[in-house]
Amino acid sequence: MPIYNAPLKKIDETQTRRYAGLAAADFSSKAIHDACTEMLYTAEPHGSWEIYDYDTLTYTILSANPFTLNGNKIRQHLTHCNKVIVLAVTIGSNIEHIIETTFQTGKYTHALLLDAAATTAVEQTADNLEKNIDPFITSMGYKRIWRFSPGYGDWNISCQPQMLKLANAAAIDVSHTSSMMLIPRKSVTAIIGLIPQTDNFSPEKPSCNNCQQKNCLSRIKFHK
Repeated sequence: MPIYNAPLKKIDETQTRRYAGLAAADFSSKAIHDACTEMLYTAEPHGSWEIYDYDTLTYTILSANPFTLNGNKIRQHLTHCNKVIVLAVTIGSNIEHIIETTFQTGKYTHALLLDAAATTAVEQTADNLEKNIDPFITSMGYKRIWRFSPGYGDWNISCQPQMLKLANAAAIDVSHTSSMMLIPRKSVTAIIGLIPQTDNFSPEKPSCNNCQQKNCLSRIKFHK
């Protein structure tokens, strides 16, 4: 059961601005920088992951208790994969208390930006965990495709209990509510598909550049 614990070196301010949404266009660079700096020293990044064989014919992760994936998007995404990694990452439970306290004291802008910085921080933690895994999967003759999380496309978040078990998320104190939201809130689960290094399969990763929602205000403001 591999565990990942490594501090963040920096929190991406451009991504934080994007996660802050439409109002971010009116926020100063200093306000975003201050939120990212505070989050950098507040976040407690942790991750856990496990590797499994994957059956592309039945769309099943071959764990001790086999888990069949439901959702056309995730099934298509793993078309070329015969192994997968299931991961969970979090930046800790203290974040929510800090954001809530900041909001309650009337510092609404800073609270919003802290929340956006926390979202950036958990995604960066997942990115860093992937990079940490790379030498291991390279030695096996594999390479990874981009990670896919419950909630993307038609993959329902009802699978979170199985995802948490497969990732051994209890080891980093990540659980879920009855509505399948993760606890702590700033946590992520995902599957990373593994393909042989000789395979040229490269699924397109969702981004503002290939999104079909042309009237998205986030695109209009930040991706002109």
